[in-house]
Amino acid sequence: MTASLRRVWAVFTARNKEFLRDRGALGWNLLFPLFVVFGMAFAFSGRRQDVFKVGVAGGPALPRAVAETRYLGFVHFDSLAEGQARLRRHQIDLLVEPGTPLSYWVNDSAPKGYLAERVLLGALDGAPSRRGAVSGRPIRYVDWLVSGLMGMNMMFSALFGVGYVIVRYRKNGVLKRLKATPLRAAEFLAAQIASRLVLILGVFAVVYHGADYFLRFERLGSLVALYLVFALGAVCLVSLGLLVAARVASEELAGGLLNLITWPMMFLSGVWFSLEGAPRPLRLLAQAMPLTHVIDAARAVMTEGATLSQIAPQLWILAAMTAVFLVLGAQLFRWD
Repeated sequence: MTASLRRVWAVFTARNKEFLRDRGALGWNLLFPLFVVFGMAFAFSGRRQDVFKVGVAGGPALPRAVAETRYLGFVHFDSLAEGQARLRRHQIDLLVEPGTPLSYWVNDSAPKGYLAERVLLGALDGAPSRRGAVSGRPIRYVDWLVSGLMGMNMMFSALFGVGYVIVRYRKNGVLKRLKATPLRAAEFLAAQIASRLVLILGVFAVVYHGADYFLRFERLGSLVALYLVFALGAVCLVSLGLLVAARVASEELAGGLLNLITWPMMFLSGVWFSLEGAPRPLRLLAQAMPLTHVIDAARAVMTEGATLSQIAPQLWILAAMTAVFLVLGAQLFRWD
């Protein structure tokens, strides 16, 4: 082993020991997501919605009588196949394709689909229409939610576990002492990334498989693809944490900056609810957040059975963000 690798390994092991000895932080990382997963599974197991969600495939406008019907929420899809896939998984209650006559599809195994169909036919008031049917297993709310919860837990662990710690090191003079050693900045940052990546994936494995043992998550895609998504997402978010902590010397300022980053991501990245149908500026803002692409890719793997080639756009975006964060963080990093 070269001298450089030995220095990286020394910092890597020291950081792991520091984290594992902090019983409070370790317990929080393990127990908090479990509490949230089980709590949401219990709270929303029988949840009912007041508004029917209707998918719209195709460009033509809906008939005015349908578009103005109260209690119908419309979600637009670029293709009919995408809308049918969502209908098959019970993610929408009805799918319509405007035209003459209007075509619509309903999931015969969905109770809300039957009611939404009756509302649609009432709005059409005898106008010609063409009916189609699909079938498929429903996706429980907890199956949809678990990707967001895992991503949120990873975000807090990556940003606060690296950014806040490095600022504390700088404030306490630890970085100044390390500067006097042969350790280079790139080696120190590489060790921090590797350490946090191992810890995040370890916590992910315990939480995900522990909850899955009891709740039996619906996962249609590959477990390897799911781990790859979270591994790349972890590296990206850790790199963002390093960028935030590159020059900050105050724990208060670091905490404020990290909260400024984490809270918008927690609410706009699709952790708790889908942004389908949200205003376009809000969706564009969400696309600029790393957590959005992590959650979108993870949900595609779990609920749609997506392959690596199908989630490649999200993976490439995460890789590009990681490269930008690392380059800027390395350029701006200072020991004291």
